[in-house]
Amino acid sequence: MHGPLLGNLSFFVNSFAKAFEVIPRQLCDNAGFDATDVLNKLRQKHASGEGANYGVDINTGGIADSFANFVWEPAVVKINAINAATEASCLILSVDETVKNPKSESAQGDAAASAMAGRGGGAMRGRGGRGMRRR
Repeated sequence: MHGPLLGNLSFFVNSFAKAFEVIPRQLCDNAGFDATDVLNKLRQKHASGEGANYGVDINTGGIADSFANFVWEPAVVKINAINAATEASCLILSVDETVKNPKSESAQGDAAASAMAGRGGGAMRGRGGRGMRRR
């Protein structure tokens, strides 16, 4: 898919890409580095076309070529993790109704009614309230 993305597709692709930035951002935060600065360098390197293998370098606080530094990760593991996370997200987003438990709803209603009675709700019942008793 080449060229500019239009409408909702652009939004979804950008959101998906932003989700991947959580990983280097968290690495920088954990190491005490300026995450914004490191991510900007990483974005520039990736956009240049020659930085596909670049990632966060915890030793220097910058970016480095992971492949040249012998940091190799199995692609199968990453692909499976990304697929599983994407499928889980789609499943969560596809739920269009919330399943409600009738017992918990009635328990919440009873709890709300008893809470009102303790806060002056009984005063609204008239003579049976907690005010002064009549003789």
